[in-house]
Amino acid sequence: MPDGGRYAGPVPRHRPPLRLDGKVAVVTGASSGIGRAVALELATRGATVIGLARRRELLDELAVELTRRSPASTTLVCDVGDTVAYRALLGELEEEHGTIDVLVNNAGVDLMLRAPGGTEDIVREVFEVNFFSTVSSTLAVLPGMVRRGSGVVVNVSSDTARAPEPGQGAYAASKAAVSAFTESVAHEVAPLGVRVHVLYPGWVPTAMGLSGNEDGGSLPPKAVRRTAEGVARLMADRLEDPRIEINAALLPLLAPLTRSVAPRTYNRAMRHNNSTTGPGRAT
Repeated sequence: MPDGGRYAGPVPRHRPPLRLDGKVAVVTGASSGIGRAVALELATRGATVIGLARRRELLDELAVELTRRSPASTTLVCDVGDTVAYRALLGELEEEHGTIDVLVNNAGVDLMLRAPGGTEDIVREVFEVNFFSTVSSTLAVLPGMVRRGSGVVVNVSSDTARAPEPGQGAYAASKAAVSAFTESVAHEVAPLGVRVHVLYPGWVPTAMGLSGNEDGGSLPPKAVRRTAEGVARLMADRLEDPRIEINAALLPLLAPLTRSVAPRTYNRAMRHNNSTTGPGRAT
């Protein structure tokens, strides 16, 4: 079984936290949720962090916290859906700092795609943010990382990619594409000293995660619930791990198996979980 399929559970307590002193890290979707927690965690570990997002007010609040932990850290407004501008900004940051050692593609958008009634415009918008921004930025930073023989890219996927729910065709497809792209690239660059990971964070009570419960729906099982801070710590500790996947929860790994060995049970469960939420965006 490829190393990308192994469960990455909690780091043994005897292992000291990975330090990132002198490293430069770029984190997207940094204004809230998992992105904010990741940016703060990396700064706490000594990295110079550049947090990117669309919401300036929240970025200004983050900047205060970042500089307390890592004085050279900062935040910048960037809509990663504009892949040309995003890639240009990464080039500017690499020129300014001399390196980008860690890139975390966390920004994402989740728009419901109802069938029938949905349009391809919804799919295009979701893919621009979730997939094409990830592809563009990963390809932008890899040459420098390969040249230096070191570097880490973490692309955030979703367990929905493994078990698509009703109404989630656009989001699930975009995240499945992220996972496939990441794993393929990871195999290419691993012999060159570069780590490329796909992060499955489980269910986290962010604005996007909670959007599925606005209609009074039940929360996911406790086995898949995680905090943004816990996911950030796990991700930071796994940056140098040879395994491609970083799985915050084990239970979702059973979904593909259940679909194969008990398809009727699986289908009934998924069709019962027919979300009625509207569009949401968290970048």
